[in-house]
Amino acid sequence: MREVSVRLPASDEGIVAGQVEGPQARRARIAEYIMRRGAVSVEDLAAHLGVSTMTVYRDVARLEEAGMLQRHHGKVAAKASGLHEASARFRLEQNHEAKQELASCAAAMVPSGSSIMLDDSTSGVWVVRALWEIETMSIVTNSLLVAEEAERLGAGNLIIVGGVYQGWAESLVGPSAVAMIGQMYANYAMVSASGISDWSCYHPYEDIVAVKRAMLDAADTTFLLLDHTKFARKALFCFASMAEFSAVIVDRGTPEGTVEGMRAEGVEVVVATGTP
Repeated sequence: MREVSVRLPASDEGIVAGQVEGPQARRARIAEYIMRRGAVSVEDLAAHLGVSTMTVYRDVARLEEAGMLQRHHGKVAAKASGLHEASARFRLEQNHEAKQELASCAAAMVPSGSSIMLDDSTSGVWVVRALWEIETMSIVTNSLLVAEEAERLGAGNLIIVGGVYQGWAESLVGPSAVAMIGQMYANYAMVSASGISDWSCYHPYEDIVAVKRAMLDAADTTFLLLDHTKFARKALFCFASMAEFSAVIVDRGTPEGTVEGMRAEGVEVVVATGTP
């Protein structure tokens, strides 16, 4: 793998006219810009940097080799790792078949008239799509993507948690969000994790972890939705033991040994079998 040195500049201001920028400094600015904005197009990057799209393609390729960025459907985003997560819209259609399986399985366990808390994981969007015909339900979420989908489908009553806006996640977090959730009660909370280690759930960002924890504390029944890729990743902050959940719902791609390992730890595991 080619080594890429990235030192982030103090701001994302454009380069002063006539100033020559070296490739390492330019790649640092690309990395910083994407971290701040989420998924962006090559054309957006070229306009921001004042360089050609071919130059951006070369720089992005180097950053991909370094394991920092990834490309998907014409967009460039930060690669998920233990220290950061890819943008929400970038993740939305990734592993979509597995997410649809998980959402359909979870929705089948929710009776009409239920109140449901959904975090800012993209699985929540798929849950709304699976639940939209239940007109009497109430959805509480800190995710603007989940809220958009619920509004588009007319999926029951919608309550959006207020807080500090995180653009890359398209969600609302912080002490205000945690406090608001703490004053509420829901029948169900459905969350996901960025990674699993020692049968516990992790996410790279502490403020998002705080919201997940608050939702779990505010709900009577809790579901953890995990596609099989989450078991190969680790992240920085722990927010729950898997055994705390009422059920952990996994997709069919999850290795049998992993399922057996969870059950041996006292975890209630449900393997989704696909869309009904």
